Amino acid sequence: MRDFLWAAGGTGFIFLMTCLGAALVFFFRQQTSRMMQTLVLGFAAGVMIAASVFGLLVPAIEETTAAGQIGWLPAAGGLVIGVLFLYGLDRFIPHLHAFTNVREGVSNSLKRTTLLISAVTLHNIPEGMAVGLAFALAAQHGGEPALYMSALALALGIGIQNFPEGAAVALPLRQEGLPAGRAFLLGCASGAVEPLFGLLVVFAAGLIAPYMPWLLAFAAGAMLYVVVEELIPEARLGEHSNLGTLAVMGGFLLMMILDVALG
Repeated sequence: MRDFLWAAGGTGFIFLMTCLGAALVFFFRQQTSRMMQTLVLGFAAGVMIAASVFGLLVPAIEETTAAGQIGWLPAAGGLVIGVLFLYGLDRFIPHLHAFTNVREGVSNSLKRTTLLISAVTLHNIPEGMAVGLAFALAAQHGGEPALYMSALALALGIGIQNFPEGAAVALPLRQEGLPAGRAFLLGCASGAVEPLFGLLVVFAAGLIAPYMPWLLAFAAGAMLYVVVEELIPEARLGEHSNLGTLAVMGGFLLMMILDVALG
């Protein structure tokens, strides 16, 4: 029960941060400037890269090595599967990239607002899994404090980048003409998959224990796909591309510090 509460708190926190970001629609009607969008996307990319490496891939390798097996095999295999999984979702689920206005997925006649929500929801699935798996890993090691602190660092880092991400969903919806209240609720809804998928992996912890390194790497691959496919390219658009690069470095640095300081 304690392990479930820890995971519920961690995934609930990242969901709350998404909702707090979406709440900006009550104070601003227009979307943020292109420069701010560049900084937000770059920062989110940096956080997700560091979270994938320090919070997921390194523990996956350490778990496998401690079991006397080939350390890189589950990390590499799980990463590839995670990339292919997100590639499949990206290829077939209809969605819209807010900053480039590009539609992707199967041909459809869905409303723009629906496609905007779908795009961010896709990103949030691996984030929720990552936090849930981090707490499940700590539980499997008898509640080792260092692993719980590492899971908390992961939740904190992802939560910080979820704040501007929530705004990035809600503000375009507000600009599309939706009432502020509805834009806020839809922005929150885009993050609901985080606690859902996070708690699902915790519930299944007993069954997935032998495959934990693979699952950690799977979540890392899924997050890295989002970073390389969308966040970094969109952070590099326009005249502020150098700011996007610096924001990536800043996000990576923050997540690395959190992982080392709390882990």
